[in-house]
Amino acid sequence: MSIPEIKVLPDPAGIAREAAERIVVAARQAIEARGEFSIALSGGSTPKTLYELLAGPYYRPQIDWPKVLIFFGDERCVPPDHPESNYRMANTALLSHVPIPGDNVYRVRGEIDPQEAAREYDQLLAEKFGDAGGVDVNLLGMGQDGHTASLFPGTAAVSERERRVVANYAEHSTTGKSWRVTMTAPFINRSHQILIMVGGKDKAARIAEVLEGPRDPQRLPIQLIDPPQGQVTWLLDVAAAAMQEHDDAKGLQA
Repeated sequence: MSIPEIKVLPDPAGIAREAAERIVVAARQAIEARGEFSIALSGGSTPKTLYELLAGPYYRPQIDWPKVLIFFGDERCVPPDHPESNYRMANTALLSHVPIPGDNVYRVRGEIDPQEAAREYDQLLAEKFGDAGGVDVNLLGMGQDGHTASLFPGTAAVSERERRVVANYAEHSTTGKSWRVTMTAPFINRSHQILIMVGGKDKAARIAEVLEGPRDPQRLPIQLIDPPQGQVTWLLDVAAAAMQEHDDAKGLQA
C-alpha cells in the first residue's frame, strides 16, 4: 500500500484553497509537458467551494483553460439540469465562468439508461487514456459510510477490476435509492494525483478507521484508492482530523 500524504487545514475553505493551489501547479506542469491537463471533478460542498475559487479572479488567470480537459468521477443518473447533477453544480460554479471549450468537457449522460451511460463513458476513457493512462488530477471526497465517488459499501462496483466505469445502484446514499455512474477503483488508481477532500467532525472517526484500521474495502471502499505510482493526498480540516486547536493544523506525512 502506498503512503498517502495527509495535510490538515484550518477549515473547509482552507481545504479548497490548498486544492486550488495544487491544481494550478499540476495544470501548469502537465500543459508544459504534454500540452493539456486532465482533471476528474466530484460533487459536494467542498468541491463547489473549490470550483468557485478556480473561477474567481485570483486563480482563473493562472490556468490555461483552453488546454484543460474536464471529466467526472461519478454522476447521478439524472438530466444535466437536475438539482442533483454533479455536472450542473460544476457548470454553475466553474465551467460557465472560465474560457474552456465545450468540446473539452466530457460529462456523463445521466439522462440515458445507466448501463448505456457507463459503457459510453468507459469507451470514452479508453479512447482518451488507453490501457494504462489516467487523468492528471482526480478529485474525491468521502461519505460517512466510507464510500468515495459512487463506490458504495457492499455494491458490485467495489469488486470491479476490469472496467473503467460502471453503473452502480445505491440502496443507501444521500439521495436515497438511486442509480449512479462511477469511475472504478482500478481506473481512479491510474491518476497521477488524487486529492481526497474531507471536512467535518462527523467524518473524523471514519477517517481514522480508514487510515489506521484493518483493510476492509467491501465495507470501506475508499481503502481501494491506492495507486501503484500516483500520489494520494488527504486534505482534511481540523475537525475531520480530530484536532482540537487550529494552531495544530499543519502538513503531516502518514
